[in-house]
Amino acid sequence: MAAQAKDWESYWVVENHGVSNAERRLTIDNVTKVSTDKVLENVRIADVWYDSESRAYYALSVMNRPQAEASLMEKVAVLDRTIDTDVTESRQAIDKLAKVRALRRAGRNLVLREVYNTDLRVIRPSGQGTPSAYQVNELSGELEQFLATNLVLAVQVSGDHAEPVGRALAEGLIREGFHVTTKMEGEKAGSPELIVKGTVRLFPIEVRDPHFKYVRWCSDFEVVEPGTRRVVGATAHGGREGHLTEREATAKTLRVMQQELSSDVAKAIAAHIFGEIVLPETATMPASCPREESGVRR
Repeated sequence: MAAQAKDWESYWVVENHGVSNAERRLTIDNVTKVSTDKVLENVRIADVWYDSESRAYYALSVMNRPQAEASLMEKVAVLDRTIDTDVTESRQAIDKLAKVRALRRAGRNLVLREVYNTDLRVIRPSGQGTPSAYQVNELSGELEQFLATNLVLAVQVSGDHAEPVGRALAEGLIREGFHVTTKMEGEKAGSPELIVKGTVRLFPIEVRDPHFKYVRWCSDFEVVEPGTRRVVGATAHGGREGHLTEREATAKTLRVMQQELSSDVAKAIAAHIFGEIVLPETATMPASCPREESGVRR
């Protein structure tokens, strides 16, 4: 299983130019789970014995080839139908988010389908699997191209240290596979389809600690459609850091905030756009920053 996972990890990274560590980890986790579950199917233990010299137990497992093949073929057939439905939906969809989400589902299911197909080749005496109508590089390339040309993002940050914070968030979104533009709404060429906008703050807080000074950070972001002003998702994050002086605590807090925005926040926004999680609406989500100071409407 380790070799199988490594092969698919390398393949997926090459096809996506290494833009998404989250996707690679998620894909390999799914591949591992599916393969582990599958290995335990259609297997019986024919014999068990104990080696007194090595003090080890051994078990002989037996698999019924026709039954295993039928089970795998059924799973492959179900995935083929699901993949075909998602690809058709993505190519007919008018809504851009719907297209992206359908393509993403198709690509992930195709990777899992290839794992089942690999086992078919092992089980069948002929060593032949069942070819798919689609290729992983085809679907990943189609998704990558669409994201680059039709789902451009912009980042707007206000508040404390807005410029480095905005840059960190933009870099995180780029790593997740998105194209981030510096153009704002109203500019015709290259204007964004979605804007990630929000506010960040850093401020000292009183903590009963004789040795350290503490600074809190908070962030509130919305993902907005420029044309309709519709908020398609929102996220709030915050935390605190301590150091010997307030200046050092502020510097440390800024570093931590940038790291979390470029990783956790960017991944959450990407997963929401891809349809893997659902971020809450602004009205139902508590603000991370004090309400009266927040630059995001609530």
